[in-house]
Amino acid sequence: MQEVSKWGVWEISVQGPKEGNPFAEQWVRLNVCGQNECREVDGFYDGNGAYIARFMPSFEGEYRYTLSASFLQEPLSGSFRAGAPEQGNHGPVRVQNTWALVYEDGTPYHSIGTTCYVWHLQSDELIEKTFDTLSRSAFNKIRFCVFPKHYVYNLHEPRSYPYEGTPMDSSVLTKENFNAYRGMAEGNCWDFHAFNPEHFRHLENCVKRLGNMGIEADIILFHPYDRWGFSQMTEEEDLFYIRYIVARLGAYHNVWWSLANEYDLMQKDDKRWLDIANVLCERDVYTHMRSIHNCRNIYDFTRPWCTHCSIQRTDTYSTVENTDAWRVRYKKPVVLDEIAYEGDIQYGWGNITGEEMLRRFWETALRGGYPGHGETMTGYDDILWWSHGGELHGESHKRFWFLKRVMELCPGNGLKPSENRRSDEVRAEPLESRYKGRFILCYYSFMRPYFRDFYIDDSTVYDAYVLDTWNCTCTKAGTYCGKFVVALPKKQYMAVLLIAR
Repeated sequence: MQEVSKWGVWEISVQGPKEGNPFAEQWVRLNVCGQNECREVDGFYDGNGAYIARFMPSFEGEYRYTLSASFLQEPLSGSFRAGAPEQGNHGPVRVQNTWALVYEDGTPYHSIGTTCYVWHLQSDELIEKTFDTLSRSAFNKIRFCVFPKHYVYNLHEPRSYPYEGTPMDSSVLTKENFNAYRGMAEGNCWDFHAFNPEHFRHLENCVKRLGNMGIEADIILFHPYDRWGFSQMTEEEDLFYIRYIVARLGAYHNVWWSLANEYDLMQKDDKRWLDIANVLCERDVYTHMRSIHNCRNIYDFTRPWCTHCSIQRTDTYSTVENTDAWRVRYKKPVVLDEIAYEGDIQYGWGNITGEEMLRRFWETALRGGYPGHGETMTGYDDILWWSHGGELHGESHKRFWFLKRVMELCPGNGLKPSENRRSDEVRAEPLESRYKGRFILCYYSFMRPYFRDFYIDDSTVYDAYVLDTWNCTCTKAGTYCGKFVVALPKKQYMAVLLIAR
């Protein structure tokens, strides 16, 4: 009997017609039943007469399957067994206790994200550099696009395209005239009902490798930065694409869906986005994490299809400071996927310092949200991590592991902002009330007090630690109870951690 691991990918492949347009003219459907679950999923055409269907078992035990297809006279049936999950695979990420993210097996998920829009569409050498960088980082989520991106620093052609056809002549593009070609479909010739399987095989191989590294793949389905016409498809073409990509990638445990990057810059009205979301929800039987990302106008994340908020900065100076309010307003996990980029480019969204990026990370986490990083450093042959991946050259990323470690020390599955805080600090406590008073974290950002007095009106005894969040040091200040004073070194980016004995 075939065997697959729990939350792994089991697949079945059959040969079928190559004639005509198999993507549009044929269908494959897989029905799988085990003791604890039954699911029906769509298969997909993978080229050269191959039709594939995939399934992710959420339980251990024996499963029976039936494969039906438009070209099969009789369904195929059989069985396989799901064994224990592979080491490090905790299942898909889920929402728990309204604001927290946890893996399906109950392990807390403390998201430390980054953005590399089209890293997977670069050369093999650059892609391997990206994987190497990720392997040495604290990142456990990465945002990237399915479609190639047309924007400054991104004027070359990608390694492949999602559809069969030919692109426009890109030799006319320069840094000065790239805006003139944004959104233009002229000069391209695509069949929006015939996918390029090579493009999607490469995409899913990247998703699989990320999963093996413990990194969530936050897949951006649409975006406006386009010169090939992919942002101008009809609604029918959009939905045809959604059904195909969910059939290909839905069985991977580490997939998240982002309907769009900067949805409000695209020519799709509210009904169109809801139609896309409804088809996504209908076809994704595993209910992966789902959201949509804004430019100017924050989406209404109270809508049921959204599992979490995916928010870009709302102005140059404040975003993370609004995390508390967004938690209350939307009552969903707040993921700040774009709080500006550490870098030195000419745009205000891409030239904050490493210190400011790290401050935004700590404030986001202590306010009960999940922060996201990006880097736009010039001087490296126009290879910017924010889009191409490769290597990181900034300073903030080197310090995220320290924040992640502190978050992991918190009992339960996350942090929430504390009501008992002063105006010049950000204070957090465990999200779950049963741990109230067991863990207190105070962050002073760009303030630099030389001491902080505490008064805790009970008999709890605390070990107190002074954290230097920039230098990543933890120094025990003492053991205290009731009223006490913790000395600080008159430096910015300091924190005090109290852990109950």
